[in-house]
Amino acid sequence: MRFTIRKGRWRCRGIPKRPLCYLVVQGAVVTDKVKVVLNAHGGRLGSRAKVALVEKGMKAAGLDYHLEQTQHPGHARELARQAASNGCSIIVAVGGDGTINEVVNGLMQAAGDDPPSILGIIPLGTANDLADMLELPRDVTAICQRIAAGHTRLIDLGMVNGHYFANNSAIGLEPMVTLEHDQMRQVKGNLRYILAALKSIVKAKPWTMRIDWDNGTYEGPVTLVSVGNSRRTGGSFYMTPEASLDDGLLDFIYVVGINRWQMVNLLPQTFSGKHIRHPAIIYLRTTSLSITASPTTPIQADGEIIDRNATEINYQIIPKKLRVIV
Repeated sequence: MRFTIRKGRWRCRGIPKRPLCYLVVQGAVVTDKVKVVLNAHGGRLGSRAKVALVEKGMKAAGLDYHLEQTQHPGHARELARQAASNGCSIIVAVGGDGTINEVVNGLMQAAGDDPPSILGIIPLGTANDLADMLELPRDVTAICQRIAAGHTRLIDLGMVNGHYFANNSAIGLEPMVTLEHDQMRQVKGNLRYILAALKSIVKAKPWTMRIDWDNGTYEGPVTLVSVGNSRRTGGSFYMTPEASLDDGLLDFIYVVGINRWQMVNLLPQTFSGKHIRHPAIIYLRTTSLSITASPTTPIQADGEIIDRNATEINYQIIPKKLRVIV
């Protein structure tokens, strides 16, 4: 089957011509309107530079689009939900993993029991973990060409306490790193995550947790639990290095019986995923995960803190739920 795009209409040999919001053909999508949700804050570029790059790329790709900048935390979710509820077929998240997370949650809220709108990604954040795991180019013009080509992939979504995540979630030490990272405004790039990790390790105290998964249970001291729908988080840390975005499973690790010095020594191994060979690190796969923690723990989802004081944490996987342009 062959198709072309002409000013918001599609033409396909053997099929009558008519206007259409989008058409999926063998993993490709043809669209006549793209909603762009751009995070004006964060990342390495200012808002004006981001807008200029995205508009240049969209125009070069011949895409009809409507761009809105976020004004406050949570605004990307609101914009995505509104656009999807109004029938927009493709919503593009411009930013990092936190922006993508907000947009994904907006799409899912609008979809209800129906398939959600298609997600496009222009990676202009700091870490860009999900975009890298999807092997998306960092060049804005190139990624806009991908959006115009419209080839898609279905991926799983994770859920923690009713909040969706596409890449990674964690409790214990890992979200403590996120909190430290958010306070270190004077340092930029991935170095900020590494310094935040070192600072968090110095302060680390174990939690007492009960962890239940598909075919097992653990109860005792735990330093962290990291749950991956993909392999990498924080721009450098391959916490769940064997995870796959579309296998219908959540990979997770939990860490027991380890002191601060051992954690510091293990930190460089997370850059390659070799840390999972350590006997104190348990690596497993599951479709669901229930955790009771004492004292309370923060929860991060795709690098965003969604709860600062959780005691009951429940994870599940939703297979093949989100269609992403790749």
